[in-house]
Amino acid sequence: MEEPRSECPINAAVEALGDHWSLLVLRDVIFGDRRYFRELYAGSIEGIASNILADRLKKLVAAGILNREDAARGARARYSLTEAGIQTLPIIFALGNWGLDWRDGTSELRIRQELMRAEGHRFIEEFMDELRVRHLGAAPAKRRGPGPLERLSAAYKQATRGPN
Repeated sequence: MEEPRSECPINAAVEALGDHWSLLVLRDVIFGDRRYFRELYAGSIEGIASNILADRLKKLVAAGILNREDAARGARARYSLTEAGIQTLPIIFALGNWGLDWRDGTSELRIRQELMRAEGHRFIEEFMDELRVRHLGAAPAKRRGPGPLERLSAAYKQATRGPN
């Protein structure tokens, strides 16, 4: 990891997360549950170039935000969020809320953020717990009904289907 420009915690966060591609890669790992290079590359709605994706994955691993599980020869390497990566969810949530308020977008791509906003911080905490189960192997919490990721996916699917 490179030497930071200053000791400021905001600078430290910006240096680890500050470019848009890193945040979009994290978005796709968190919300799309994309864990492999090919999934991230093929699923990028913004059209990330393969060399940029490879660079950002290396930087996120070096920053301790993602882990890269070494794969056997011929197998695909799998990426997982670290606790630091999971802790980016409230940041991404805040950025999404700003985007809802100040930028235009399609209803299909806004629906998940609108659901998270409506559900509030408790939903974000539940989502972080679900990410810990998926990425860190934590014991799942007992819950009634679908978890946050399933609810977000269902809202997106409903929005892309349109009115019945």
